[in-house]
Amino acid sequence: MFHSRYLVFWTSCLLTVFALVGLGWFGPAPGIILLLLISVPLGAVGLIDLSQTRQAIRRNYPILAWFRYLFELIRPEIRQYLLEDDTEARPFSRNQRSVVYQRAKQQIDKRPFGTQINVYEMGYEWMNHSIAPAKVTGYDFRIVIGQVDGKNKPGVQQAYSASVFNISAMSFGALSANAILSLNQGAKKGGFAHDTGEGSISTYHREYGGDLIWEIGSGYFGCRNADGSFSEEKFIHNALDPQVKMIEIKLSQGAKPGQGGILPGPKVTPEIAAARGVEAWADCISPASHSAFSTPIEFMRFIERLRGLSGGKPTGFKLAIGHPWEFFAIVKAMLETGITPDFIVVDGGEGGTGAAPVEFTDHVGTPMQEALLLVHNTLVGTNLRDQIRIGASGKIITAFDLARTLAVGADWCNSARGFMFALGCIQAQSCHTGTCPTGVATQDLKRQQALVVPNKAERVYNFHKNTLKALAELLAAAGVSHPDELGPHHVVQRVGHNKVHLLAKLLPYVQVGSVLAGTTGLNVYEMYWPMAQAHSFSPKADLQSLSLV
Repeated sequence: MFHSRYLVFWTSCLLTVFALVGLGWFGPAPGIILLLLISVPLGAVGLIDLSQTRQAIRRNYPILAWFRYLFELIRPEIRQYLLEDDTEARPFSRNQRSVVYQRAKQQIDKRPFGTQINVYEMGYEWMNHSIAPAKVTGYDFRIVIGQVDGKNKPGVQQAYSASVFNISAMSFGALSANAILSLNQGAKKGGFAHDTGEGSISTYHREYGGDLIWEIGSGYFGCRNADGSFSEEKFIHNALDPQVKMIEIKLSQGAKPGQGGILPGPKVTPEIAAARGVEAWADCISPASHSAFSTPIEFMRFIERLRGLSGGKPTGFKLAIGHPWEFFAIVKAMLETGITPDFIVVDGGEGGTGAAPVEFTDHVGTPMQEALLLVHNTLVGTNLRDQIRIGASGKIITAFDLARTLAVGADWCNSARGFMFALGCIQAQSCHTGTCPTGVATQDLKRQQALVVPNKAERVYNFHKNTLKALAELLAAAGVSHPDELGPHHVVQRVGHNKVHLLAKLLPYVQVGSVLAGTTGLNVYEMYWPMAQAHSFSPKADLQSLSLV
């Protein structure tokens, strides 16, 4: 009991005794009162620590244990502000965050004295520039979704001209009301799209009239019956709103693919409940899979149905790539039915704003590069690429991130965390706790009041504008005038100390129609394309026996 680990406890007890003796001898002198105010609470904490039975460290280290909890609590801040290297990305580096803050605030985003990156490190990438730079007169780069060769696709009556850089899916409920207001006002001013996330369309999404991509998940929030099934009537009510430009069916997301979710009842406020069409203060459940379809062909028919019910708005889906034969099954359903989505959004397994178990965050879902390449190649190899636009999301912050992703095979990019930084996010990584220090990811009314909407909306607008301006400068340097001219031959990667390759050589690309012809030469198609079937997400072959081949 008199071990050194009890030193602070016994010291506080002795000081309390001395203070009481002094109080009796000298009266309530200021020094004695101060000593009592310090020693008595410490002694009480020590007694509580010794008597409790839940935490062993407090029993063994009374009072001292609380210092451990304090340092553990502020560990992210200590690391971020005192110890973190400027280029260490966990998940985003100080340099990455700084460039967003600077562009959002209209500050100088230039760097003096050369790069901090080791350009001879494995994996370093750069864009080759041209000795004859192109003249790029603007920066508002756009693509049309829902058209082929300048004509609307069958069933599409309201093709959408989208920016190549948009706000990725983040729901009201995950983000605060003020964050949603700021994002949408910024999107309205900048003429780019704001994905609602699966939490549906709230009043805050509607207030400023910014373009919306309405994401519909397995919970069918905003278009559900009381039993959680899809409601055609409610879908029509929201989908016909002129503010909604596209319909996006969410199959999975990078943060936790293959897993549903529960928003606990205490977090389901009347506002959230109204947006989602659920009961307030009751658990809000997102199933792991959809109930409106169960096969790839049914999925295609569901897409066609939603496109018709929405008045001919571009309709597509978002997914994180998992089993390749399941995506192949979807593509085979496209070929069999003649129904194609107008777009596919590829969400990288790098995760995103959604909180998820560490096993899912770290080890479930295909990283964006491989996922994007699989989707792009499959559509090229089945002669469908010109009919379907591809969006991509996954740690996209800078103009180089945009350019690289577009070069690999995407038509446009989405960013979630980039726009969160523009709102003032400091990467505290407390999004799921309700205690976000900047008011971005919380429903605490007092915390989110710190987020002033007009100011943050301007920063969202500035971040988008200045990122596209930087992209325009990259394109000009590379000798091209529009992002759709970028290809894997524009990006170089170091693969050894004295060896580099173009992405065009490093990454496997297929020829038009080669998947159908069986001439890709890639194992993923040779093994999994034959076993995919349009009438089921399950493979034809026994996977265990196949793995032995």
